[in-house]
Amino acid sequence: MTFRQHLKLEGYQRFVSTTDASEALAMAKRERPDVLLLDVHMPRISGLDILRVMGLDPVLQHIPVLILTAATDPAIRKSALDLGASDFLTKPIDPNELLPRVRNAITLKTHYDMLANEAARLEQQVERRTRQLESTRQQLILSLARAAEHRDNDTGNHVIRVGRYTAIIAAAMGYPPQKLSMLEQAAQLHDVGKIGIPDSILFKPGKLDPDQYDMMKRHCAIGKQIIKPISEKDWEILKTHTRKGENLLHVRSSPLLMLAARIAQTHHEKWDGSGYPLGLEGEDIPLEGRIVAVADVFDALSSARPYKKAFSRQKCFDILEEGRGKHFDSCVLDAFFKQSQEIIDTQLLLMDDEDNIIGDDITADEE
Repeated sequence: MTFRQHLKLEGYQRFVSTTDASEALAMAKRERPDVLLLDVHMPRISGLDILRVMGLDPVLQHIPVLILTAATDPAIRKSALDLGASDFLTKPIDPNELLPRVRNAITLKTHYDMLANEAARLEQQVERRTRQLESTRQQLILSLARAAEHRDNDTGNHVIRVGRYTAIIAAAMGYPPQKLSMLEQAAQLHDVGKIGIPDSILFKPGKLDPDQYDMMKRHCAIGKQIIKPISEKDWEILKTHTRKGENLLHVRSSPLLMLAARIAQTHHEKWDGSGYPLGLEGEDIPLEGRIVAVADVFDALSSARPYKKAFSRQKCFDILEEGRGKHFDSCVLDAFFKQSQEIIDTQLLLMDDEDNIIGDDITADEE
């Protein structure tokens, strides 16, 4: 009460106090004081015990604590300072010493609160900008992927569906959950290399002749060249050529683009080594390429194209099963069929208007 009277004379108005030390922590959490005046020797709970608990609390640990004590033992003072005490006042307390110590502690707390609020504001701003950048990146990826699809008359949601199917299959195979979103985006770029294929081949309604098919197979390599991040050597040349390039392309490597390039190059490889462009076999084919191979073929079979109608679900499943161990990795197929209901639900959700997934001999009701 004496301390309170001195502080009131200096303009301080709001005080919360207790004579029961066991109430102190609960009161501090509830009231969030700007400064705490604390004795050391108290019944049941000592001031050092309270300091120890406050130091473990992410909110209370930032409250300045002034220790008021008659103890003169240096070990007690050191323990209190080690536990986070801000300052000491020895009883009997001189008001001329109490008032500036309290004022300094509150000033320190005010500065901390200002810094904490500014840090929170900056963190929110960074999070907002990060979300904006992520949204922009997703839109750019989708736009690039759809540009390739428009070159092949496969407009609509094909790239989105392949991305979703890929993520669903990968999740069932235990793919790292924190990387599923990146995999889904990367899979959307699987056919971006079609941008470099001539119209005469892309828009040919009939079967391609051998030379045309060889040209079509080049879309895998073209896709890798389009997507792959800039090399360190090219980066140095770019920086030498113009400093503006450094500002525009300051991210010299991208896990997303590296993954997308790997998928673009390998999603037409086959488990038995008969695929293209590298003729990889078995587990030499990156897992992501094996997953996208199944997702891409299923969507191609189950979607309408200028040269064919959509196949029934059962026919699509049968064709995939026929490719087990030849075209497709059996483990990937198992994951696909395990999640077939989720894949079908995704297909219905993202179905293009012109698609007819009922099929040739099985109705939707029968399925």
